[in-house]
Amino acid sequence: MKPSLGVIVLMTALGAAFAEAAETPRTALLVLAKTDRTLSIVDPVSLKVVAHMPSGPDPHEVVASSDGRFAYVSNYGGGAYHTLTVVDLVEQKTLAAVDLGPLWAPHGLMFAAGKVWFTAEAAKAIGSYDPSARSVDWIMGTGQDGTHMIHVFEGLQRIATSNIRSGTVTILDKMAPNTRRRGAPGGEWEETHLPTGRGTEGLDVSPNGRELWAAASQEGTIAVIDLETKKVVRTISGNVKGANRLKFTPDGKRVFVSTLGGPDVVIFDAAERREIKRLKTGRGAAGIQMQPDGKRAYVSCTPDNYVAVVDLRTLEIVGKFEVGKEPDGLAWAVRQ
Repeated sequence: MKPSLGVIVLMTALGAAFAEAAETPRTALLVLAKTDRTLSIVDPVSLKVVAHMPSGPDPHEVVASSDGRFAYVSNYGGGAYHTLTVVDLVEQKTLAAVDLGPLWAPHGLMFAAGKVWFTAEAAKAIGSYDPSARSVDWIMGTGQDGTHMIHVFEGLQRIATSNIRSGTVTILDKMAPNTRRRGAPGGEWEETHLPTGRGTEGLDVSPNGRELWAAASQEGTIAVIDLETKKVVRTISGNVKGANRLKFTPDGKRVFVSTLGGPDVVIFDAAERREIKRLKTGRGAAGIQMQPDGKRAYVSCTPDNYVAVVDLRTLEIVGKFEVGKEPDGLAWAVRQ
């Protein structure tokens, strides 16, 4: 008989968890540990770590390929590094890193249309890496300071980034062939920069694609952007100073905001745009990942060295597990 979610509390000892690597589950949770420089594969059913691999220096974000066979990790370092670490999730081994050349401080990641899309914070740019060609095949400057997180929309016609030091969200729209401007930078993209608050970092797009929410860490506010008009239609006084990540639940009804500046993950009602709960997770939190079936959320409690498991029905913490020191970025890998 499977244990109830309400009584699952797993504080896995690293030595025991890593002593015997098991086969990677077809649906796996990937978790980075920054201090340990590892990527862990976690079974979401048992919440046990089945394997861990070297992640390269200062790992911050991770994304899996569409077939669930490979993971890509951004080696950030605030500008000290310019690589993506590649991990074979089936063989559970780290492969040769991708050298991004002058694209320093890669951070935000997304996998779309067979490519890895990334930000390069120190280069004020974004780009895409084609694993089949083993090369960076596209680069676009944002002209913004601290281009940090990225969202690539379906169809590849729109991209959004958060820019920490500029305090903006950039929306890039691919221009129709008959409207392209001769000599325009990039030749085919139009950039819109929206002021969203000092320290804009965490962002996410609502499941219906109508809104983008972005959290400003220095002001503790959340900007709500209408994606049709490309305008900020509401600024929520969220009181989330130190906001780090922001994530919609799969049904679009709730928004989670983590902060490294306090003990709470703040949960908002998306339709009413108001706070509904503060969930105490420890001394601070960073990465957030939603389970695709909408039953759980996972929150990296970085200062406390564990990942909290949240029941999305009750909005209560129902479990904890360890992957190493300073957990941060999380992702799902679903093997096809």
